[in-house]
Amino acid sequence: MKPKKIAPQPWAMAETIVFNTLVAYFRDAQYYGNVFAVTGNAGCGKTFAAKWFAGENKSVYHLECAEYWNRKTFLEKLLLAIGEQQPGGNVAEMMDATVDALFQRETPLLIIDEADKLSDQVLYFFISFYNLLKGHCGIILMATPHLAQRIERGRRLKRKGYAEIFSRIGRRFIPLSAVSKKELAAICNANSISDEETITTVYHECEGDLRRVEREIHKRRRKNLQQQNN
Repeated sequence: MKPKKIAPQPWAMAETIVFNTLVAYFRDAQYYGNVFAVTGNAGCGKTFAAKWFAGENKSVYHLECAEYWNRKTFLEKLLLAIGEQQPGGNVAEMMDATVDALFQRETPLLIIDEADKLSDQVLYFFISFYNLLKGHCGIILMATPHLAQRIERGRRLKRKGYAEIFSRIGRRFIPLSAVSKKELAAICNANSISDEETITTVYHECEGDLRRVEREIHKRRRKNLQQQNN
């Protein structure tokens, strides 16, 4: 006999230092056309905050990058994110269409998530976007600390484009902090887990990765619901 299926519960948001820090930089970049590069470990909440901000604000375009993208794929995905439903043409035409579309928006913000997955040839687009949209469109590069290490190594080796990228982000990568136990407790409480022993166990097992936290909370929710239904 198959176990009774339990409907998944929605994930409740709890504000963390990472979330509030990112929202502050998103707002600054959007309303003042600023450019920032933000780095944080995998699972620290970068993508969650970006999706939330894009859902709550107009003219905010969040793009999750992938390592297999070439230049044309990147521009196709970006045009779709902006709202252009039938992107096409060569790279130059698509670049022009992207810039034109962003100029038509009021206070646009482009969040390039997982930027460390992009090849050099695609990452160079950041330089062009900065040059063509400066003061009109905010840009946020988000990645793991690997991007900062990559840019620093490229600068040291005098590789093409790396010094230009570093200059355009203000010669600084903004590091995000790891989730604290107090913040994790707030996340657990928001998602119906309040037992202190359970929270402590989750904190020590998650290693700062909120994806792991979500899995652990889901597992404990499911266990609690099953016990209630028995």
